[in-house]
Amino acid sequence: MPLHYSGHRDRLRKRFRQSNGKALDDYEVLELFLFFVIPYKDTKPIAKELLKTFRTFENIVLSDESRLCEITGVGPLTSLALKVLGEMTIRQSKQKVANVSILNSWDAVIEYCRLNDAYNQNESVHVLFLNNRNYLIADEILFTGTIDQTPFYIRNIIKRALDLHATSLILVHNHPSGDATPSAKDIDATRQLFMAAKIMDIKLHDHFIITKNQYTSLKNLGIID
Repeated sequence: MPLHYSGHRDRLRKRFRQSNGKALDDYEVLELFLFFVIPYKDTKPIAKELLKTFRTFENIVLSDESRLCEITGVGPLTSLALKVLGEMTIRQSKQKVANVSILNSWDAVIEYCRLNDAYNQNESVHVLFLNNRNYLIADEILFTGTIDQTPFYIRNIIKRALDLHATSLILVHNHPSGDATPSAKDIDATRQLFMAAKIMDIKLHDHFIITKNQYTSLKNLGIID
């Protein structure tokens, strides 16, 4: 490693330690992380370009690997390391809802679903299955479709709920377009699922449509009683 890279890296590490990271700019924090996966190259321009392109840390670590690799200097190992950070971010948000009553943690639920679902390139249907205390039993992506639609099989959702002995559920699906407005098909399918679940003594608490920056609750729209 050239001496000027080595000295710069030592100084940046020292500044991080002395301030617990608070004295560093955003690009410097990212640059410091990249030290660990890019040992023999100046990572400052890579960090700056990542932030210029994706704007936020969240957008970086939750973006598709192929998009990350479009940045000069970002290869498969670096993109994988960034995606590992993204997965850790998602799992941290899930921990906030894993051992509490979901109905008392709506903000945490929305944040988890946003991180988990909104960055998917295609639409998917994600179901949270709950027990009679409204604690999370399982959360599963049951269906994946295209950029603007996904199959929605009510029978499969009910069957999975029965297999898990779930007494209630929350339905989540993403709109990659960024518009969280429900379509007529979304509304019709939600009503059908609500009635089918009710017959089986399973409560549909809500259906959330998620994007990166917004969400819509079909319960709040009056679609679900």
